[in-house]
Amino acid sequence: MLAITAGSFRFTARLEEEAAPRTVAALRTLLPLRSHLVQARWSGESAWVPMGWELALDLGPENANSYPAAGELLLYPGGLSEVEILFPYGATCFASKMGQLAGNHVATVEEGGDQLTELGRVVLWEGAQPILFEES
Repeated sequence: MLAITAGSFRFTARLEEEAAPRTVAALRTLLPLRSHLVQARWSGESAWVPMGWELALDLGPENANSYPAAGELLLYPGGLSEVEILFPYGATCFASKMGQLAGNHVATVEEGGDQLTELGRVVLWEGAQPILFEES
């Protein structure tokens, strides 16, 4: 399980170990991960955790998706855009300034999903929120 604290919100997510074992393994190497959750610019009702261009995860598509549901976290391993975690809180089409992207569905929120809409409101109207990902 993945414990996620975003601002004052707490979530528990199931790691998609069967569908994306290489992506889950790559994510585990980054844990605990402390960063900021910011509003996505091109992906609709979604926030993201930018992780930079220089991070090399050596991953290709695995359980890749462009239209994640709220709470379906995507790890984008880089390429057309920088490495990032997409954190959808509503209707999402994953994209960058280069166009539509597909990220690896790495985890699914199981507890706290009722807070996703409010998290989105806070990120959109109050700005970036600190975020912590850690295995529980």
